[in-house]
Order: sequence, then C-alpha cells, then structure tokens
Amino acid sequence: MRDRALAFVIDRDEVVGEGGFLAIRRLRMHNRRGDGSASAGFVCDFVHRPYGQDAVVIVLWHRDAAGAVQVLLREGMRPSLAFGRDPARAPLPEPAGDGWLIELPAGIIERGDVGEAGLRARAAAEALEEGGFAVAPAAMAILGAGSLPSPGTVPEKYYFVAAEVDPAAQQPLPGDGSPMEEGAGTGWWALDAAIAACVAGALADGKTELGLRRLRDHLAGPR
Repeated sequence: MRDRALAFVIDRDEVVGEGGFLAIRRLRMHNRRGDGSASAGFVCDFVHRPYGQDAVVIVLWHRDAAGAVQVLLREGMRPSLAFGRDPARAPLPEPAGDGWLIELPAGIIERGDVGEAGLRARAAAEALEEGGFAVAPAAMAILGAGSLPSPGTVPEKYYFVAAEVDPAAQQPLPGDGSPMEEGAGTGWWALDAAIAACVAGALADGKTELGLRRLRDHLAGPR
C-alpha cells in the first residue's frame, strides 16, 4: 500500500486551453517525503470542466413478452473518436471510428443537483432529453456508489441509476438544442446480449458495460 508520509506540494496551479467545453488544469508540483526531502518537480494535467464535475448514467429497461430484460441504448455523436483515436495504435484490431457511439443515456450533474434527490432529478431530466421517457425522480433506483472511469486524466465520477419504463410511452427525443445531439436515436437491446457485445467490442463504451452489469445485479436481488 502507499506511503502515507508522502505529501503533495503544489508549486503552481493554472487552467490552460479555456474557451471551450473543457480545459486542462495543470499542476506544477513536487512530492514531500516523510524525511522532509523533496522529489523533482513534475507536471500533472487533468481535464477541467467548469459546467459540472460528475455525470449520471441512466439504464432504462422493460421486460418483453417472454420476460427477458430489454435495455435502451442511444446512438449519438462522439467526434473525438473519429478525430482523436488512431486504430493503428491500438494493441488489438479495431475499426476506424466514424464519430458515432452506442451507449447508455447520460448527462452532466449540474451544481444545483444536490444529494440523492438532485441525482434522481437530473437522471429524470436526462431520461427525457436523451431517452424520450418521462420518469418520476422517485422511480429512479440508484445502482450503488459512483465510479471513476479514468482517474489519471479525469476527476469525474459516473453515478448509475435505473428505471423500468413502458416502451409504448417513449416520446421523440427533445435533446438539448445542441448540434452535437442532431441525428441521435435509440434502440432496445436484450440485456445479456448487450453485455456480451461489450465484452466482444461491438459496444465499446465502458460506462455502458458497467451500468448494464449493475442493472443485472440489481434485478437479481441480494446475494
């Protein structure tokens, strides 16, 4: 386990690349050891998002006529995959990204979304915006604690919630008015098939696999 006598010392704290949706917080720092000595200086960069620190991931589901669980997945724009990822550098073969990704609906938790009530309210808002379903906040089940998807570069946590819905009640996706949400659509996947597709790489989004697995555990009940 780690050396608890080691302390962080911040020499300079700045935000670079401001003006867009994200920026980089750059810490110039060094470590102070238990004996009082100091490490060499180093730079620690991570993503800075003023709009909101964390995100909620929503698993909307229903049972089909045979009793099998079906989950709602959304296909939307992710241009960073088309322009920021090089398949030739991947350790295993993968197709080139086209800027679209199938994933669970999700949204940023805003400053006014406080506590469990705020988390459920944000989940309900995103369920309508990204999934087309009006769900009461009280009907949102929280699927455990938050999870850090990439702590080396992003301090964001994902919080997972789920709600059972009636597929016939789905409305057209209102979106948030951003061009980034143009052309988005949704579809139903069998829960076990969707998890298998995550393992196989057909569904490559990590938060989606974790959300689906948490739903499966949630529906299975206490062990």
